[in-house]
Amino acid sequence: MTVERIVRIVAGFFVLLSLSLGVEASPIFQHQYWLFFTAFVGLNLFQSGFSTFCPLATILEKLGVKTQAACRTETSKA
Repeated sequence: MTVERIVRIVAGFFVLLSLSLGVEASPIFQHQYWLFFTAFVGLNLFQSGFSTFCPLATILEKLGVKTQAACRTETSKA
């Protein structure tokens, strides 16, 4: 699994979880302030589209997870 795919999975999970915790109609509702976390994730995705900086991607790369570009170069060498 690549960095880009993990970032998308984690962001989608956080959005769904924070909506579940922040919307009053949800069976696991906690508080409306969870919606600020949804906004934070969305804002982070928005800025990373322009700046290509993503904190989670940086952490994953330091942990040794490969990027899509690295996977493509390995495939082309084989």
